[in-house]
Parts: sequence; structure tokens; C-alpha cells
Amino acid sequence: MAKGRNNLLGVGGQRKKLSRAEQQGAGSARVADRKVAEDKKQELVRKMRERAEAQAATTTPADPAGQDTSAQS
Repeated sequence: MAKGRNNLLGVGGQRKKLSRAEQQGAGSARVADRKVAEDKKQELVRKMRERAEAQAATTTPADPAGQDTSAQS
């Protein structure tokens, strides 16, 4: 056997076994489940960003600690 790099037999891992539905193009429920999970994650990220923006808007930009500096003389 040659020692060249031309022999790529076995490179690339194993293929996933396809069900009959997947072979006929129907796809699997896993793809739909992943899409639903991704949609839920995106919605959660959006809500968290909105809350963070709302919380940042309530604090005054001049005094990020929230202390009233006008009372000091």
C-alpha cells in the first residue's frame, strides 16, 4: 500500500441511518423540534433584551448608582 495522502477511505465519519419517511423526503420530527426550540430561544433572548433596556432606561445616566447628589453641599 502506498503511503500517499490520496487514500481518503474512512474519512468523514458515519452516515446517519435514514428512516423510510426521511428517504421519501418527509423529513423527521427532529428538524421541527429543533426549529421550535430555536424559536423559543430567540423569543426568550428578545424578552431579556427588552427587560434590560427598560431597566437601563429607568436609571439616570448622570448617576448610575441611583444616589441623589443634589442634596450634598
